[in-house]
Amino acid sequence: MAKVGVWIVGARGGLATTLIVGTLALARRLTSTSGLITCLDEFASLGYAAFDDLVFGGHDIRSESLLEGAQEIARDTGTLRLDILAAVKDGIEAAEAEIRPGVVHNCGEAIVGLVPGVMGLGQGCSLRDMISRLRADLDDFRTRHGLDHVVMVNLASTEPLVDLLPEHETLQGLESLFDANRGESVRASTLYAYAALDLGFSLINFTPSNGCLLPGLLELGEKRHALCMGSDGKTGETLVKSALAPMFKYRNLRVLSWQGYNILGDRDGRILSNASNKAAKVSTKDSLLPQILGYPLHTHVGIDFVPSLSDFKTAWDFIHFQGFLDQKMSLQFTWQGNDSILAAPLVLDMVRFTDFARRQGETGLMIQLACFFKSPLGVAAHDLHTQWHGLVDYVALHRAKVGAGGSKR
Repeated sequence: MAKVGVWIVGARGGLATTLIVGTLALARRLTSTSGLITCLDEFASLGYAAFDDLVFGGHDIRSESLLEGAQEIARDTGTLRLDILAAVKDGIEAAEAEIRPGVVHNCGEAIVGLVPGVMGLGQGCSLRDMISRLRADLDDFRTRHGLDHVVMVNLASTEPLVDLLPEHETLQGLESLFDANRGESVRASTLYAYAALDLGFSLINFTPSNGCLLPGLLELGEKRHALCMGSDGKTGETLVKSALAPMFKYRNLRVLSWQGYNILGDRDGRILSNASNKAAKVSTKDSLLPQILGYPLHTHVGIDFVPSLSDFKTAWDFIHFQGFLDQKMSLQFTWQGNDSILAAPLVLDMVRFTDFARRQGETGLMIQLACFFKSPLGVAAHDLHTQWHGLVDYVALHRAKVGAGGSKR
């Protein structure tokens, strides 16, 4: 099978580092396939890109190397083992060699603050200049490695929400913003996405940043026959919500209030301690319950930064509900996990599903991947069970095609 490029925005972040090290470990059989949906028996028979067929590259605004970041994770959390890092060091260094300076255009003060002096990344350049430079980096990556397919995955820190304008609704309108150099109207994620989709690359937005998949960008994706999906990976508290909320609906137990509180550390927590960045994150976490339950209710999600937690996070949820004879009762749960360990297999699964879809000649929104997102584009259902069966049905359809000799592989 041909090599598949995986281009990561935020390539030196904790999630990207865990993804790269984990994929290298899987390719060399140094770890199990736990956490990977594509390795379940009912899915694995389709055939996906092998772990050692994935070529990593990306953009980042920080200068710390992948290996240095991986060693820091090993020290701080222990989720990356030193023996594995030693065994895959060559692969980590190969990925590091493919990382290029990113752009920090209109990302908000919290993200710009990650890099002292901002390193001049795209500063003073026009929007068209920045897009051209990003596009050149992507095209060079594809050409040097002889890649037929590249998947861009946005794993960057959450940007503040961009105020939507009529120009964002169409490709022509978006182009007019670029031509007029209206930099305040687009964010860095918009520039990355435009560069990738214009080349026909696939795009996965794992962040809640709404600048990444504006309607005008989706139109560009359609024009270039590209695949895309987002937004905001569903890894922890919201995953539990989307699985648990249907239980109350199925038993006609009316939820009166659902209060959640999250504490987390690392760079993600630091970024989300900024009010504008936090608002983007909370918007995707707060919107799910009324849609599933079918009625308005009191719901709130709090997020606080606790530096000592590193990449671990804790979510505590209190659910107040009403049952027979209008009796009020409650349920509480605590979710504790490591953000990168929860998210990395999802990203790897989606890369493999995306490459499979590409080989089938599919284009447009990959609605079959809705179960991976808090705010899945093109999908109204937020119920995890409904979303999961959508993916199962998609796989079953293609298994039937393979059995009938209709696959394009």
